Amino acid sequence: MRFEIGFFGHESVRALHTRTIEVTRARSLTPAGDCVLGVGASCACAGLPAALKARLRDARAVVDVEIAVGGLSFGLRGRGDPALALSDARDIVLRRSAFACPRTLAVACDAASDSVPREMVRALREPGARARLSIEVS
Repeated sequence: MRFEIGFFGHESVRALHTRTIEVTRARSLTPAGDCVLGVGASCACAGLPAALKARLRDARAVVDVEIAVGGLSFGLRGRGDPALALSDARDIVLRRSAFACPRTLAVACDAASDSVPREMVRALREPGARARLSIEVS
């Protein structure tokens, strides 16, 4: 099952966090949000389809995520977890740890925002740059 979420770049994207990646529906971003890759997301955890949420809550689920902007893309892999609430109406967070909260989409991810290539981070700093987060669960 595959699902895509559109979002936009922002001049304050820093992508320095070593444990998480975040995309938010919020329209603004401060430099303190050093895990955030984009704003104005078309969907947060609460808006994901029920069938996708069910698959994400399976401990055996493999979650492949691709982030794309312009002609650049970055992929990472995580896993599902029965503890995922997937109920936050504002954010999506991918975590290296096993911590689950309403904002968490996947745990045990093999990358965080500091892993995103710097060329891609520069592209995401362009205000209004159109980007995409694709989620595939198997």
